[in-house]
This record gives sequence, C-alpha cells and structure tokens, in this order.
Amino acid sequence: MGLSNIGIPGLIIILVITLIIFGPKKLPEIGSAFGRTLSEFKKSAREIMSDDDEQDSKTRSIESADRKDKPL
Repeated sequence: MGLSNIGIPGLIIILVITLIIFGPKKLPEIGSAFGRTLSEFKKSAREIMSDDDEQDSKTRSIESADRKDKPL
C-alpha cells in the first residue's frame, strides 16, 4: 500500500488529525511552509535536470569533435 492509495477519506482523516494537533491558527502557516518547501524542491530538481542535460550536450559535442579530428 503506497501513498497513492490514500484516497479522499484518508486525506480527510489526515486533515482532521492535523487540525486537532496544530489548531486552526497554525494550519495556514504549516500549509504555506509546506508549499514553499515543495516549490523550492521542484526548483532544485529542475536545476539539477538542466545541469545534467547541459553536461550531456557538452560531452556529446566534445565526442563528436574528437571523431572529426581522428582519421579513419
């Protein structure tokens, strides 16, 4: 059973428990902090992926230049 199998009833239970633990005043702060954290994570993941793509394209261009320089 993974996280994808929670469903609507499970999310409602989690929300109610969170509301009981943290109270209604803290809930917006927690949601906002979670949103910022998720946004920062996505941004970092995109940067890592673009760095990898950049590195791959540099490697390919160097390899193709090496092939052109070497006689058959």
